[in-house]
Amino acid sequence: MKKITDIAELKEIARQLRIDCLKMLHKAKSGHTGGPLGMMDIMAVLYFNTMNHDPGNPRWEDRDRFILANGHTCPALYVALCRAGYFPKEELNHLRQIGSHLQGHPKMYLDWGIEMSTGSLGQGMSIGNGIALGARLDKKDYTVYSFHSDGEAQEGMLWEGAMSAGFRKLDNRICFLDYNNIQIDGFNKELKDVEPLADKFVAFHWAVRSIDGNNMEEILDAIDWAKQTKGKPKMIIANTVLGKGVSIFENKPKYHGVAPSDEELAISLKELGAS
Repeated sequence: MKKITDIAELKEIARQLRIDCLKMLHKAKSGHTGGPLGMMDIMAVLYFNTMNHDPGNPRWEDRDRFILANGHTCPALYVALCRAGYFPKEELNHLRQIGSHLQGHPKMYLDWGIEMSTGSLGQGMSIGNGIALGARLDKKDYTVYSFHSDGEAQEGMLWEGAMSAGFRKLDNRICFLDYNNIQIDGFNKELKDVEPLADKFVAFHWAVRSIDGNNMEEILDAIDWAKQTKGKPKMIIANTVLGKGVSIFENKPKYHGVAPSDEELAISLKELGAS
């Protein structure tokens, strides 16, 4: 797929993805709003600048893989896959419907670019590790990207996977951790603080970098750093704003897991400059 390098164009894609996401959630009357909006800048970079993938050949053996460990944020994945050309835009109208390939958590469907069924927090780390080990055994040089969340860092399974990746020196693993400090019951620091987060990954032999996850330049720089870092898995801790781009959603735990109302959609689309 053609890689977009122009920062302004990537920002425009992220804006369009946010619009598509909100319309899809509003249509479904169900789903998660805050996390996907916060992640969208990274998703734009991964699918339109960074990853080697081909919507016309979704089962291409040498493609980079993407695992969405925090599966509840799948609206961000679905709109990115759709805009990249994996399936028609009309399919976004069927989010969470019986028989749809676009469920409330990802259901593996390679023909649409959905690499793995995920949702139970913590499992995505081990899934990504297994794929990365498979690449090593097959002598393939593709990269396994994965997205995780700060709430997921409260799960022991994530740290078992992190220990394995560090021990196996899986340097074909590049991970993002969405650090918006919010989960369904409120602010993480009031429920179960995950700090010192970076130090934990360093202790498990990861290379770690913290960035502003809503800054396109920092995202691109971090990926360049990760690609150049050898001998260790890489964790990019992305400090994001839940609900980024829409003032009524930003940094408000209420919008972790609710779809926008009619009024909220109208306000959102106006703020995002949707026609």
